[in-house]
Amino acid sequence: MNESHYPTGPFGGQTQLHIGGFTPSRRGFIGGAAMMAGAVFLPASLRAEEGPKQGGRLRYGVHDGSQQDSLEPGSWTTVMCGAAFNGALCNNLVEILPDGSLAGDLAESWAADEGATRWTFTLRKGVKFHDGRPFTPEDARQSLLHHMGEGSTSGALAIVSQITDIAVEGEDRLIVTLGQGNAEFPALMSDFHLSVFPAKEGGGIDWESGIGTGAFRLDSFEPGVAVSMVRNPDYHKPGLPHFDAVEFIVIPDRSARLNALLTGEVDVIEDVDIRNVGLIERNPELKVHRTPSLRHLTFDMNCSVAPFDNPAVRKALKLAIDREDIIAKVFLGEGEAGNDNPVAPIMPLWAETPPAHRYDPDAARALLAEAGVEGLTVDLSTAESAFPGAIEAAVLFREHAAKAGITVNVIQEADDGYWDNVWLVKPFNASDWYGRVTLDLLFATSYTSDSPWNNTGFRNARFDELHAAARTEVDEATRAAQYAEMQQILHDEGGVITVAFVSWRLAMTQNIGHGETGGILPADNHRCAERWWRNDV
Repeated sequence: MNESHYPTGPFGGQTQLHIGGFTPSRRGFIGGAAMMAGAVFLPASLRAEEGPKQGGRLRYGVHDGSQQDSLEPGSWTTVMCGAAFNGALCNNLVEILPDGSLAGDLAESWAADEGATRWTFTLRKGVKFHDGRPFTPEDARQSLLHHMGEGSTSGALAIVSQITDIAVEGEDRLIVTLGQGNAEFPALMSDFHLSVFPAKEGGGIDWESGIGTGAFRLDSFEPGVAVSMVRNPDYHKPGLPHFDAVEFIVIPDRSARLNALLTGEVDVIEDVDIRNVGLIERNPELKVHRTPSLRHLTFDMNCSVAPFDNPAVRKALKLAIDREDIIAKVFLGEGEAGNDNPVAPIMPLWAETPPAHRYDPDAARALLAEAGVEGLTVDLSTAESAFPGAIEAAVLFREHAAKAGITVNVIQEADDGYWDNVWLVKPFNASDWYGRVTLDLLFATSYTSDSPWNNTGFRNARFDELHAAARTEVDEATRAAQYAEMQQILHDEGGVITVAFVSWRLAMTQNIGHGETGGILPADNHRCAERWWRNDV
């Protein structure tokens, strides 16, 4: 049986804007890595002196909001949607704590039977939606079914496709049956698309009204501009939230984000330009906060589209990029070079994938000559909203590749709509990946043949076979070997060029307080609005 309960303690449609875990080894891997990577925190003495305070407002500047953003949970791809809608407006059955471990949220506990194919979630009583309706098992049931409809393109499709039946038992139990056992299924219920909305009479969920169970109620939402929210006085977590109101404001340009922080228009900005870190750290009113993460920045090649359907072309491009040069010049050393394996080294079951793909233009040129594709020309789509420094990184890649006889045309796409019109659409594009709480979910989301976010168009029968086998494997050593082989296949044959693994880097005023911050997802695992507070109220 695997059970989870609440931790104790303070940490433990479109409208217009109104101005005004299963395995113990997973526990703590993010928190432990934070110490090694030198994350910046307020001194413990100051945190203890200040402590969480009630009141005030949080204004958070995000970089990637889009006019295509929606309250429909299956479509969420941006930090704006994740932090505002998943993390502030709604709740999941299960949440990820800052240290990477799991805790019950709308589910009070869970237990597995029948070889982890049947999961019983005991739901929390007394929870209310923002309009006063009580939360029921049918709300949880319909919120999962929403992602399972015919033709679904939900970002949670890789999770819900494992489900064969969802049943309600009594007033507080949800029974989920899987097609095959999955010991890590509760962790998957923390996926940010699986937010719970009220069930409609006759089936479906009412996501259009913007009513959730979360720490904040929706005040206004203008896609691509801002989300404004006010405190939910009936929130089911004692003592939370601390803020009276929160606002998530879209500021795609990094210079404009910095200016908004410096002039007091916002309290927090994400993806701080590394070149401005020194300026911020010299300001006694501001601080920089880094959280080690699973985040990786990539250039993705679609393996099903020419010329990337040629393994020699993919290998040559992996050898024609100088990752260390990009990290030094674009990220000023704040990053770790990737080796075309999307698994972060701080994750359990990460594996070495030799050989290291180091910059070797001569080897890249020789590969293309042997394959008869000399004079290779490719178009690389990118934008500032793809990832911080994506345009500069692409320009450097163009210079690196030229020495291998490869022409990389850098196509600067529009920031707005990048995640709708370029990602998953253009055959060679820059991408920003959060990582996932388990390897099973990471691979099922983006690399198996039927994954919904398969940006590289990767299809490999052996990879799929290993993925299915690892999901039900109970022997840890065997499972580790299966995941190691999968990582090696992606390294050798996949279409992902992993440029760098990076930390989440925020800048904020000294007036914003927080405890340990989670790094699996941005914005404290999307929970900044719920967990943080103001020191000046």
